[in-house]
Amino acid sequence: MLTLLLVVGGKLFLVQGLDVGGMAAAALDYRMRETSLPAERGSIVDANGTVLANSVIRYNVVVDQTVNTKTETFKRLDMVDGKEKLVEVGRDQGLQELAAALGMDQDAVREAVTGNQRYYIVAKDLKPEVEDRVSNLQIPGIVTEGVSKRVYPNGSVAGGIIGFLQDGSTGQAGIEQTQDELLRGTDGKRLFEIGADGLRIPVGVDELTPPQNGKDVRLTLNSDLQYFAQQAIQSQSDKQGAEWGVITVMDAKTGDIVAMADTNSPDPNDPGRVAAKDRGVRSVTAAYEPGSVQKMITAAALIEEGKSSPLDTFTLGPSYTVDGQTFTDSFAHGTEDRTLAGVLGWSMNTGTVMAGQRLTKEQRYDWLKKFGIGEAPDIGLPAVAAGILTPADQWDGRQEYTVLFGQGVSQSTLQTVRAFQTIANNGVMLQPRLIDAYISADGKAEKVAAQPSRQVVSDNTAQQVQDILESAVTEGQIKDAAIDGYRVGAKTGTSESPCDDGKSGFCGFTASIVGMAPMDDPRFIVEVVLQRPKGNIYGITQGPVFRSVMSQALRTYNIQPSTGEPARLPQFAK
Repeated sequence: MLTLLLVVGGKLFLVQGLDVGGMAAAALDYRMRETSLPAERGSIVDANGTVLANSVIRYNVVVDQTVNTKTETFKRLDMVDGKEKLVEVGRDQGLQELAAALGMDQDAVREAVTGNQRYYIVAKDLKPEVEDRVSNLQIPGIVTEGVSKRVYPNGSVAGGIIGFLQDGSTGQAGIEQTQDELLRGTDGKRLFEIGADGLRIPVGVDELTPPQNGKDVRLTLNSDLQYFAQQAIQSQSDKQGAEWGVITVMDAKTGDIVAMADTNSPDPNDPGRVAAKDRGVRSVTAAYEPGSVQKMITAAALIEEGKSSPLDTFTLGPSYTVDGQTFTDSFAHGTEDRTLAGVLGWSMNTGTVMAGQRLTKEQRYDWLKKFGIGEAPDIGLPAVAAGILTPADQWDGRQEYTVLFGQGVSQSTLQTVRAFQTIANNGVMLQPRLIDAYISADGKAEKVAAQPSRQVVSDNTAQQVQDILESAVTEGQIKDAAIDGYRVGAKTGTSESPCDDGKSGFCGFTASIVGMAPMDDPRFIVEVVLQRPKGNIYGITQGPVFRSVMSQALRTYNIQPSTGEPARLPQFAK
């Protein structure tokens, strides 16, 4: 008996004292259970901190019915007489407490936890304080699962820009997609110990690794102006029967995008309610022939190269033919002596081609490149279009002239806005910005550095082009873009829109207007685009919509009215 006792004692010493085979560690590992603690996804906010997207942690109560059904009593730590003690609790009492914590009928709770299913959801979408009460009950077979619920308080405001989540967790579009890694954070975990009966051991291991919440993303958008622009373009598109429309508003001094509105903007809370084609941001994804807004680049190139000036004159007939290619204007006229300012002020293709001949083919191509045509702006959104700028040596006999007035080349609305921002900013191109900063959980903001700027044309050239654009409003065709109290410069554009099948020729027009204000010191660029509006294209004007949105931008940022005299360059030769 003594020998047997020594053998058993020695074995116990080896197993429990020395644990030569690692059996204790293996047993502990077997008893451990891990639950994930989801990190809170970072918020998306506008420039003023208005929440556009945020996450709330919610919990599901889950039961293993095979464990709970077989449990008559269980033990848990409770406060008794001011001290924490291990007490025994009956199943009925536990279910009564659970029903009270969940605000459910007791019979419904009993039915939910009784059965043979290993996984059954008792309640969903619980707030953290409710989850805490449920966890403290320590009922066998009952656990809580944390889930992150994404909420978009402003609905469709900037919906395409913000994007949405797939399966409630992974960014599927917009900022949610491109900034997914920073927004999602790092999940934490909780380790606890269970006994052989599947019940949690009250005094066992309980280790907590807190989650690291994701960073907030602060955008350059002003949500109030964004809402106004969305309403304006939706109303105009509906009135004109257009397939879609966009409005982009940029701060010319910083490159910040303060509004970028689409028609049929999706509500990220329910993106499936709009067609898939409407869930993106067409200001950056849709490339089209810009039309006559491109004449601004032609004028800037001519002035910078010393080939022309705003008051140079051109004798123009009803049509103009060069190298076998004939060009006409959108309105009938006889032979006229027009200034370069008048050519742009009345959007004359004939005069643009005549003046543009002074530039070589290579210069025409190079100046389009210098103004960012063919270069996709990186603003942190997916599917950004670079457009199409064919090399000069591949242009045919007509394209080498049509590029002067925005045909035979395609670009996005944002690319056009960037080109006009260059002129508004004294010839210095700033890359557009949509993401302003990343904000960590402790509130520290990490500002996103601006991309390098570049001087495209001289300050003097930019000022002369500004005068041409302002004269198009004061003396030219675009008088309906004028704003009381503010000096405004603008240019309109119209181009043919190819059919979607790419084979049926043209299926309408793209109509646009882009301008800047106040011309004393231009602060904002606004462009309005309508795709395939119905009716007589020459009877459709975007001037009132431009005027409305630009006025709202000036009011929103408290821009003081103009004090200087507006430019009034003569449109005809004296």
